[in-house]
Formats: sequence, C-alpha cells, structure tokens
Amino acid sequence: MGITIGLFGFGRTGSVVANEIINTPECELKWVVRKSQTHEGEFASRLLGHEHDEGRIYSSEADFDRLFKDSRVDVIIDFSTSGSVDAYKGAVKHGTRIVSAISNYEPKDLEHLKELASQTAVLYSPNITLGINFLIAASKVLQKIIPHADIEIVEEHFRDKKDVSGTALRIAEDLNLDKERCVNSVRVGGIIGKHEVIFGLPNQIIRITHESLSRAAFGQGAIYAAQWLMKKRKGLYTMEQALSIKLG
Repeated sequence: MGITIGLFGFGRTGSVVANEIINTPECELKWVVRKSQTHEGEFASRLLGHEHDEGRIYSSEADFDRLFKDSRVDVIIDFSTSGSVDAYKGAVKHGTRIVSAISNYEPKDLEHLKELASQTAVLYSPNITLGINFLIAASKVLQKIIPHADIEIVEEHFRDKKDVSGTALRIAEDLNLDKERCVNSVRVGGIIGKHEVIFGLPNQIIRITHESLSRAAFGQGAIYAAQWLMKKRKGLYTMEQALSIKLG
C-alpha cells in the first residue's frame, strides 16, 4: 500500500525532492507548500514536466487547518526553513508523521519539532542522504579504534551557501569535537554537497568522504525515511536508526 506525502519547500532542493516522490510508484505527492505565491493552485507534476496532476501547490499563507483536515497525508517531508514547524504542527492531530531535513534549525524551532514527537513519529536529520549517515557511523567506529587521532571536518558547498553546513556541525557533535575549531568550510562553484572527515596520525592520513552528485539523493533518502517511519509509533527518530546502524 502506498503512502501519501505533503512537501514543505519547493526551491532548488525541494523541487527535485518533489520529482523523486512523483517518480516513486509507492508514493503520492498530495500537495506542496512553498513560501511564495508563485504557481499557487497549479500542480508540481505539471511544472516538472509530467502529464498528470499531482502535488497541488499552496503558499505559506494557506489555511493550514483546512488543508490538513481536507487533504490529510501520511507523512510531511520538510525541506523548507526552520520556522515551518509552526505551520504544520496542527497536522499531527490527524495522525500525520514528520520527516524533517532542515539543515540549520533555530533552537526554539527545533524544540517545537521535538515536542511534536510526543504526539506522532518524527524523524529529524540535517542531511537525509543515505550515504552521509554511513559516513557518520563509520567515523564513530574509527574514532573508537584510534581515539588519539587528530580529526578535522571539511564541508564543501556551492558558492552562494551562506551558513555553515548543518551536517558538518552534526558530525562534529556526534564525534564530540569543537564545532568552531574543527569544521572547515569551502564555498566554490556549484558543489551540491561534499563532507569529509580527516583522521590524522603521525605516519598516515585516513579520509572518509561523501559527496552528493545530485539533489535527487536527498529525495531518495527522504522517501526511505518516510516509508520506514510508517511502521513507527510516536517518538523522535534519527536516520541512523532508520538504517539500523548499531555501534558496538
């Protein structure tokens, strides 16, 4: 049985994620919420070159109470901005689950997201690609093996990305590193996203690297997370749990 999905965010990444959902037979994109009123009332599927209606577009000024009631979805996937959690918090009373892929949350918004986990199943990951979560797990294992190694994190993104990568900050947190000292940022060209954890020893260097070659990787990860979350009760989950990654 397929699952119905509502998507928050229809920008550079969100539109690619929408296309991945539309292309997945087990999923139905019921609606999309975007910040602007551009193309409001139209269908994401048509804008993305498909010949059927799927994913009606709403603006952030929509009547969300009515939307969540009249067009209930199994899962909301969020690729928008930090404050959107306040817009969809009313959806949980209809049994909707939440997959949040926001890179950088304001502290108060992250607390609001965690509060929703007391009412529904919530999966939060600042980078929801499958590969990056394996990188984190592998880095944790290597750190246990060589705890005396110097560790640096390098994150590379497209030239106009302003914030430090939320994924890099999460990696630093998971490895108990100083976020200010150990995270190094590079902004050049059109790099979608590359993260590297460097372990330095006196006579050797070990590098664990993940690079997203297409934003479709985010969509594939989000769909995997949404399908996994359908089997879970209320609570706060991580992508590592969804991938059944267990460390020693």
